[in-house]
Amino acid sequence: MDEPKPLTNAFAKTANFSIHQVDNVFRDAAQPAAAAAARAAPPPITLPPILGPLSAFTGTFTGQGFNTIFRPDSATTPTPMPGPVNTTDPADNVLELNLTDETLSFSNNLGSIPNRGTGTQADAFLNGVPYLQTINDITTGTPVGIHFEPGIWLAVPATTNPNEPFTVARMASIPHGTTITAQGAALPPVAGKPTIAAIDITPFIGGNPGNKILFQNQTATNNTTRRLPQDLTALMASGKLTQAMITDPNTVLRNQIAHQTITQTIVIETSTKPGSPLSGGPLPAVPAPGPHPTAPNFAGGTANIAFLEGQPNPPPGGGSANANAFQMDAVFWIETVVYDIDVPHLPPGTPPVILQPRQKGKVPLVPSFVAAIPFVPNKGFKGGHVRVATTQIQYSQKVMLDFAGLTWPHVSVASLVPAAPVPIPDHLLPLS
Repeated sequence: MDEPKPLTNAFAKTANFSIHQVDNVFRDAAQPAAAAAARAAPPPITLPPILGPLSAFTGTFTGQGFNTIFRPDSATTPTPMPGPVNTTDPADNVLELNLTDETLSFSNNLGSIPNRGTGTQADAFLNGVPYLQTINDITTGTPVGIHFEPGIWLAVPATTNPNEPFTVARMASIPHGTTITAQGAALPPVAGKPTIAAIDITPFIGGNPGNKILFQNQTATNNTTRRLPQDLTALMASGKLTQAMITDPNTVLRNQIAHQTITQTIVIETSTKPGSPLSGGPLPAVPAPGPHPTAPNFAGGTANIAFLEGQPNPPPGGGSANANAFQMDAVFWIETVVYDIDVPHLPPGTPPVILQPRQKGKVPLVPSFVAAIPFVPNKGFKGGHVRVATTQIQYSQKVMLDFAGLTWPHVSVASLVPAAPVPIPDHLLPLS
């Protein structure tokens, strides 16, 4: 997965494609008049089912993040370390740390997806947003592909069987051999920044998060452990990687929003086992006050190829699994961020100008903006300061891997902003 691959053709779909139920049109030759009338009648105008918070998932977002994963280390094919190894840690794992560059692209929503009810449960019409996530490791400066994930976010309407409110679901395929169906719900929008709880990558025994085992490769200054990169001295000196990030990867998310003006946050919580998320998160991560939203406490889950499970129905805590991904919890924060932008004088006929916000110096990741005015003879924008709001997506995800008798948290976090320059609204650039 370290070579660029042309994905355009593989993921192209017919323009304006959407899903609809099959029309109930008369097709009985014995009733030609009724059939003709049905064909002549204009089709009813139906709007696609609501997407709720998923309506923010549109276009392409890019950004940076941080990934941590304890990889199994086979005695038959051990991972070579660049330097000497002097550690009391067992030789069954390698901690890999990745500074990441990510692209998350959303396609048009799929429209009305009919799911048929039974008995007293009416048909349910879902909607969905396809997405494609690609992640490169940029720790050494040269991008190396480490993750590729096509999937669909689903908006599920309220139902009576089961008795659930509006919920969301994420279906994803990961090329290591795992697919997921994670269910969840969204909290009502809250004013201001999110509260982002800590997340712990420390492995534990027997499926019990309270029985943790701290490994020496989790100490940033220890340069003789089984870890990639093994020596973090240069990365720490540059500030790109810190002990705080290893101890709590959500530190990266909090650093992103520390100096941002965020007017609103929507929190989406999902899990492949939403009825009993593992202690330590990222569930729960709800801003006070208020309880967690209701979400289905059954169905969903993960599915792995036989190689990952190692044996039929592997027991909790590893068994002979090679790397059994048995649970995923994730929190997405959809934030409305306000940026201050200094727009220069734009005389008549000025082509669009790409601008950076004032916050660029103290916020790790910012989008760019484009100022464009229509051509009106003798009229232009005199220049000035404007404030523009746009969407930022942050997420924290924890996948639980079982191997070598332990459960190993695999944590990924990222902050994402619009990839294309954000247009400055016309009303903020009056002509004079």
